Amino acid sequence: MFQFFLGKKTLSLFRFLSVRVCVCVLAMDGNCFIEVDVNGEEVFVVDKRIISAYSERIRKFLCKLRDATGNLKVIFHRFPGGVEGFELIARFCYNKGKSSINASNIFPLASAADYMEMNKLVDGGENLCEQIEASLEEIKYWRWSEVVMALKQCEHQCVGGVSLAVHDKLLSSLVRRIVSCSETSPSPSASSSDNSCDTRSSESFKSSSARAMWWFDELVVLDARVIEMVVKLMVCRNIDSALISRFLFHYQKLRSASASCGERVRLVEAVVEMLGILDVRCVSCKSLFELLRVAVKLRVSRQSRNKVESAIGSLLDQAMLDDLLIPSSPSRCYLYNVNLVLSFLKSFLGKGVGLVESIRVAHVAKLIDSYLAEIAPDPCLKPSKFLAVIRGLPDSARDSFNGVYHAVNLYLEVHPGLSEEERWRLCCSISYEKLSPPVLSHLTENARFPSEHVALTLVFQRNKDEEVSNLEGGRVKGCGEVLVCMKMQPQIVKMRKSRISRLVYGRSLPLLCS
Repeated sequence: MFQFFLGKKTLSLFRFLSVRVCVCVLAMDGNCFIEVDVNGEEVFVVDKRIISAYSERIRKFLCKLRDATGNLKVIFHRFPGGVEGFELIARFCYNKGKSSINASNIFPLASAADYMEMNKLVDGGENLCEQIEASLEEIKYWRWSEVVMALKQCEHQCVGGVSLAVHDKLLSSLVRRIVSCSETSPSPSASSSDNSCDTRSSESFKSSSARAMWWFDELVVLDARVIEMVVKLMVCRNIDSALISRFLFHYQKLRSASASCGERVRLVEAVVEMLGILDVRCVSCKSLFELLRVAVKLRVSRQSRNKVESAIGSLLDQAMLDDLLIPSSPSRCYLYNVNLVLSFLKSFLGKGVGLVESIRVAHVAKLIDSYLAEIAPDPCLKPSKFLAVIRGLPDSARDSFNGVYHAVNLYLEVHPGLSEEERWRLCCSISYEKLSPPVLSHLTENARFPSEHVALTLVFQRNKDEEVSNLEGGRVKGCGEVLVCMKMQPQIVKMRKSRISRLVYGRSLPLLCS
């Protein structure tokens, strides 16, 4: 439909498929009016002298066509703010360059003013861009809800010129209120400055944690693009990365609840990118595992998943055993996603175990030993994968190899069909000098271990308090070990016969963990 400003006729709506902006000549009574088609939605009939007095863009068009006869029509295909944006501009022009600028219209006005080039000198007053810039100082007196509402209008809009100044001022005001109110009271202000807070019940937020998170739900209405700008500014203001990351996880969960599958994918990828600019040491490892599960389920990009896996790896000492028990994909026959744990270990060690604090390494070593005990009963787990997890940490990371021994013993029990070479490699992964006396005693009677390893165990039992010079790091590597085995061959044969009978009537296997 047409909207007239001092027009005399009612015309039907014209829709054109043309270039971004085009000007054409139409027959119409009088030559003081122009038609403005806004994004194919509505056509305005306006006085070209009034509009051109404030808009440099319209003035340039009219100057180029000053010799044209008949009335003109301007077609805008990407007018910022659409019909509402142009109507704001038209009302400003017809109101002799005056407008009430507030939270509900400041950004649409700024975007439209930039587009219409309303930054030139105007007789008898300020142009629209100047008035908007002057009004920026009033933002600090706005209510919190008004700032959020104004920021929401920035979604999906290109910013530049005076609209960029408005955008930056809104972001700055929002972050400043978050900082000040998180330190003083649970909610933002409705009063006269950025540092004051809205009146809310103090009983709702009794703890300091609750006071710091009052704004989480308030910002869920904003698009991820705006949230990214907010987060970047918060990082520049040195706001705690732990607080920001908690907000991002909260934001992702709430926004996903009403989003389509494609929107959830883009949301997760956006949150991953924002987490990447934070101090990863302050991010919750448990929340990262939850995000990874969502990312795998939604099949987000490999790049995004790699970033989450890397972040988890750097925090692996904070993980729990249940966190690592991630089911493998349907295309894999084994129970748990072992490759993922190997990726975590690679990220944790980084450039070397010597660069990681010893207490963190010790915690991860205990975690991996527990993980080995969980995956060992999997009948489909290949020995190469099991061995890769054991060797994912160097020998120096473990103070004791008791856990590794018990896991290897369980794996051999569940996989009796292994070749001699495979059994040999698994047993060589144990550092025998780091086994406790009870475990060494158990190994000497264990029929599942090759005889050579049993012989080596006897050596350690006899020389536990002495340094064994022909062993390198406790692993079976040199010729000296073979000589020891040959000398003790009679004892080995005797032990072998007694242990085979015990193996036949041994205990039953443990149930796989669900």
